[in-house]
Amino acid sequence: MAISKNKILSQAKESFSRSDYKKALEKFTILLQNDPKSQEAYNGVILSEMALSGEGGAEALFDYYEILKEENKDEAHEIMSQILQDIDGTLEQAKELIFEPSRNKIEYEDGIMYEDFRVLLDEGASFKETFENIMFSTKVIITHREDLLDFLDHLIENGFGEMAMSYLESAIVAFPTDKDLHRLIKKIAKGKKIEA
Repeated sequence: MAISKNKILSQAKESFSRSDYKKALEKFTILLQNDPKSQEAYNGVILSEMALSGEGGAEALFDYYEILKEENKDEAHEIMSQILQDIDGTLEQAKELIFEPSRNKIEYEDGIMYEDFRVLLDEGASFKETFENIMFSTKVIITHREDLLDFLDHLIENGFGEMAMSYLESAIVAFPTDKDLHRLIKKIAKGKKIEA
């Protein structure tokens, strides 16, 4: 008996969204059995298993995956596969790179510390204008988690959703359970729906 792949995929995604991870796993598994080369089914199985085993962050990754697929389906499958592989072995290393860079490893002369950037904003400067003025000539150096979240929030609020998403891509690998990152991903998704 032939199965409707689209119908089952839709049911699998709906089950995952309702937090019925067992049902989602069953549906993604059916898809994978019928099409062993389906990257979407494979990623769905992994994300469902993560959620079932109580590993936080599966929901955030699922939301992120859905956003990526709207942009470029093939690229989304590759990115998600890479993220899932990275989560497997390099969490601590990624955390260190993203949130705890050693101050002496950073070349400060070609960047502005986020704290200094914030001072400009606190003095009344527009985030969008200030950021646009510096983004091509220097880089913003972020050394604390709270600063990263604040920066990403400002990027999203000021129409730099794509740029925020590229930062989030790295951050979600390091912190798949971070509720704030999950919130920011949802915020970008809402913005995309409003634009459409």
